[in-house]
Order: sequence, then structure tokens, then C-alpha cells
Amino acid sequence: MGKDPSHDTNPQEERLDSIPAPSGKSTLIDTDYVIGQDNITGKYFFSLDIHGKVFSISALAVVLFVVITLALQDQVAPLFSALRDWLTHNLAWFFLSAANIFVVLCLVLIVSPLGKVRLGGMDAKPDYTYIGWFSMLFAAGMGIGLMFYGVAEPMTHFDTSMAGVTVGADGVRTDWAPLGGAVGDAQAAAKLGMAATIFHWGLHPWAIYAIVALALALFSFNKGLPLSIRSIFYPLLGERVWGWPGHLVDILAVFATLFGLATSLGVGAEQALAGLNHLFGMPLTDTSKVLLIVGITGIALLSVLAGLDKGVKVLSEINMGLALLLLGFIIVVGPTLAIFTGFFSNLAAYATYLPELSNPFGRADANFTQGWTAFYWAWWISWSPFVGMFIARVSRGRTVREFLISVLLVPSLVSVLWMTAFGGTAIGQFVTEGFAGVKDAALELKLFAMLAHLPLSEITSFIGIVLVIVFFVTSSDSGSLVIDTITAGGKVNAPVPQRVFWVITEGVVAIALLLGGGLGALQAMAVSTGLPFTVVLLVGCIAIVKGLMAEPRR
Repeated sequence: MGKDPSHDTNPQEERLDSIPAPSGKSTLIDTDYVIGQDNITGKYFFSLDIHGKVFSISALAVVLFVVITLALQDQVAPLFSALRDWLTHNLAWFFLSAANIFVVLCLVLIVSPLGKVRLGGMDAKPDYTYIGWFSMLFAAGMGIGLMFYGVAEPMTHFDTSMAGVTVGADGVRTDWAPLGGAVGDAQAAAKLGMAATIFHWGLHPWAIYAIVALALALFSFNKGLPLSIRSIFYPLLGERVWGWPGHLVDILAVFATLFGLATSLGVGAEQALAGLNHLFGMPLTDTSKVLLIVGITGIALLSVLAGLDKGVKVLSEINMGLALLLLGFIIVVGPTLAIFTGFFSNLAAYATYLPELSNPFGRADANFTQGWTAFYWAWWISWSPFVGMFIARVSRGRTVREFLISVLLVPSLVSVLWMTAFGGTAIGQFVTEGFAGVKDAALELKLFAMLAHLPLSEITSFIGIVLVIVFFVTSSDSGSLVIDTITAGGKVNAPVPQRVFWVITEGVVAIALLLGGGLGALQAMAVSTGLPFTVVLLVGCIAIVKGLMAEPRR
């Protein structure tokens, strides 16, 4: 359906959808209305601004999923757990292989002549400063995860590496140690634990994000196509991207984004509640989790209403400041020298173990590759439409080389520093001081257990809770922006009420999954939606190369 001319009376409305689609198509959406003020009558109007098929199918499927999950909580919980276990057990090799391909492509593009291509054209200028760009990138990309796993993962891998491959009383192998571990050798176990952690937060996840972001930025800013996942496939599918093949790609992107976000929001709620219980005695109940998600979703709504530059950008910069403050505190009051030397030794350990850790075949550490790595890669891939589109939107004007170095290498180095400071401090507390509080704490409490062994623990723990909550808000806000862009046929300025709908939907899905199976259900849906989207990204790699080769560069 074309545009409704009765609503074209506001010349101030930014209409990015006016770029013609191939074969003279004037729009890629089935309905095209906006919110604004009629200059003749002075009346405000609002209607939908959606791609009818993508929006309708996505929204209906999500509503049905929530209703069924809440109505059959006891029945769906074991199904979620079995689904997650089957996917990670049987397809770990596929996730590991795909992630390796993404890393190799990014590194090749950095050093190739194609790295000179500028996103937005040869004369395009960046929309944001480096500080604002990196702040939004980190807040959207890994904020909650770094807070949750910054202490928990290095300590867990260190602990399992010390134990090595063991066999339980029932004869079942408990091989959670990466690469079989380093039994009894604390120094070797610490290096292996840190290398395994950096492996999960370094080049591979950021390469996944970079592939999606680069493809979207290239085909939107340079080719004039809508900012939607389907646009990536135009060099391969041609006109068919405007039909059902394209609808299917966008619907998969919506599902992947929604459930990937729900997983992160659930993880964030678990840690925020654990911190509130640790400091203020807030009860660890499902009711508390639901109330926390509802409250944070409400804050996210306020951020949505404030807009991108006044909402998520400001919150991201505040959060980045708090994160750097907390990081600086750990470096100063913690084992400062060990952190700085550990940064380089951990990088060396990461480089040393990287070939073994990224090997998808013939692994003896099945629980580690399936329970940790395969889940992580599926989680990052399910997040990639969200983070990739958000990064693309704020990356106009960068060259491909500048873009990939910034998105791939710089965040990886910061992740190494973060994990070294937080995880290294926790491991040091155990090895040098004999403090087992972090080792024995639950995953969501390990951060607060580590902070409790340092000065000003109540203040730093409170800052940690604030960081989790604000990362929660920025992820929800950014995610609603991306989902709305997809369901609006690639528009970047769809009406705010539609973003409000998706913010609320994200919160409701997170609540449904928490009540219908807890963290296992969240992980199951992230892996399930990440699987088909992995195929989408692999095909998209071909389109990226074809698109870049057709671009002018200097």
C-alpha cells in the first residue's frame, strides 16, 4: 500500500522512507501513517507506521507465547530445559564454526583495500564523537553481561580448572573445566580461567555484532535501502527481499532480538535483586523479580519518551562514567600491580589458548563448549540484530577499517581490562588471602561478595546495582528502538507509541520466561532464536563482500 497523502501536510516530519525501493516501489510498508500536527486544522493525529505482515505476525506470535508460557508454567519449564540442552549438545560445533568465520572476515576486511570504504559515502562525517559513540556501544552491547559475569565467570572457570575433569558418584563426567583444566596448579588455572573468559567476551562476540552492524550501515547509508535486516540480502535475493523471503528474515530478526533481550533482562533482574537482598534484605521471590522488571521497564518508558539523544545517549554516558568509576576503584584499592601485569599476561594467555578454545571439533571439554561457549555464541547472535542495528545507526561517517577496529578490537581490549580487574581481584582474594566468599557464592552474588572484601563495600555495591539497572534500561530502550525499526519496514523515526509497545512487550516476555522456567527458559529461547539467525548471518557475509566491492573508496 502506498502513502496516505492526507497525512503529508507536515513538512517538518522527517520521512526517511521516501527513498524509492527497487523497481519504483515507493515504500516497503503496508501502512504508513505518523504522529504529528496538521498545519491546516491544528489537530494532532496518530496512527500506525508499520510493516503490516512483519508487525502482525511478530506481535501475535509473541502474545501467544506469553499466554501459553504463563498458563502452563509447570509444563513448559522442562521443555525449555530440554530444548536448550539438545541444541547446545548437538549444534555446538555449528555455533563455534560460524563465530570463527565472522572473526576471520572482520580481520580480513580491516587489512584489505575494502577497509577504505566510508559508511554513508566518501564525504560523510561522523554523527557522534568517539566518547558518545563508545558509550552507546558499550551500554547496548554488553553492559549487563559484564556486570553479571565480570567476577562470576573468571572465578568459575578458575574453580573448575583446579578440579579438572572429574567423574561423579553416578559415573557422569563433570567436565566443566575449559580444555580439561589445570588440576592443582593455581597459577595455570588462573591463566586458563581468564583466557576462557576473555574468549567469551573478546573478538568473537564483537565480530558477530560488527558483521550485522557493518551490513546494515552499508546497505542503508550507502545503498539507500531501509535500515532493516532484509536489506542485507538485496545483492543475493534481488526483488524478492520485498516479499515473503524478506518478511521471514525480518520476523526472525524480531524474535532473535526480543528473546535475546529477554535473556539479558532476566539475568540483570537476577543480579539486581541479589544485590538489593545483599544490601537491604529485599526478598528473593518471583514477586520481587516481577516488580523489579516492571519498575525498570517503567524507567525505560521514560527514556523512550525522551528520545535517542536525550534518553539512551545520556543514560549510556552516565552509565559509562559510573562503570569507569567502579573500574578505577577496583584498580586503585585492589591488587593494582597484579591487575596491570595481569592485563598483558591475560592477553598472552588468550592468544595462546585461542586456537584450542575456538576449535569446534574433537573437544574433550563437552560441558564447557556446550554449556558455556555454544550458549554464549547463540546469545550474542540473538542479540546481533539489536546491537548491530543500534551500532549501525550511530556509525555513519566511519570508514570500514575505522569501524571494525573500533567495534571489534577496542571493546575487546576494554573487556580484557574489565575481566582482569574484577575477575583477577576475586581470584587473587582466594589464592593469596584464602578468602573463599566469592568462590562459594551464587553466580549472581559473586560481584557483591568480591566487593564486600574491599573498602566502602556498601557504596560500591550500590553503584553496582545502579549500573545493572541503568544497563537494563538502556538495553530495553535501545532494543525497542531496533524492533520498532524492523517492524516499521526499516524506518528510524516510527511513532513513539510503537516503541512503548515493544518496551512493554520486552518486559512481559522476560517476566513470562522467568516464571515459566527461570534462567534455563531464558537461555533456551536465546539459543533457539539464535540458531536460525546464525544461518542468516552466514549468508549475509557474502552480501557484505559483494556490497563493499561495488563501493568507491579512496
